[in-house]
Amino acid sequence: MAFKLNGNPLAVDVAFSHNDINYPANWLRLSTADEKTALGITEVADAATFDNRFYWGDGTAKTLTDTNEVDENGDPVLDENGDQVVTLGVKSVLKAQEKEIAKSLLNTYDWQVVRKAEKGTAIDSNVVTYRDGIRTAYSTRKTEIENCTDTAALVTLYGSTEQSDKTWKPNMTQYPDNPND
Repeated sequence: MAFKLNGNPLAVDVAFSHNDINYPANWLRLSTADEKTALGITEVADAATFDNRFYWGDGTAKTLTDTNEVDENGDPVLDENGDQVVTLGVKSVLKAQEKEIAKSLLNTYDWQVVRKAEKGTAIDSNVVTYRDGIRTAYSTRKTEIENCTDTAALVTLYGSTEQSDKTWKPNMTQYPDNPND
């Protein structure tokens, strides 16, 4: 909740003055609603916030698909190489992020792959299983993203659902746990 005095915002935990009286920084937290009202302080709702992966700051949903940019005449906007400028949509951005996550997880045990190639030393079986699980989860997550037909579906996919035991389970397929953690 935000507060205003004479139309001006009051920051919580910041001292303020009104009618030649100084109020301490904690006054807004400790005062009652009646005390605030007596001074003319009003409560105003905080501005809405939106998940910037899916929405612009004003709450408008971002475009899910890639957009070929065109100028005011409808002609393609070209980059310095003469290729059409394409603005990535939410789905492309999220899939690129998933690729980086999978790459990072796979990199953890790349040394075993290199050791096998250079020395013929076997990759630990739990590491092979883990790396295969990463690839499977990555492929599944890309498909889950692609199958979302609107922003609400993506928001739900990236959310979690309360289970009967009062725990929360992510809606999206999860990457496997590192076998050595």
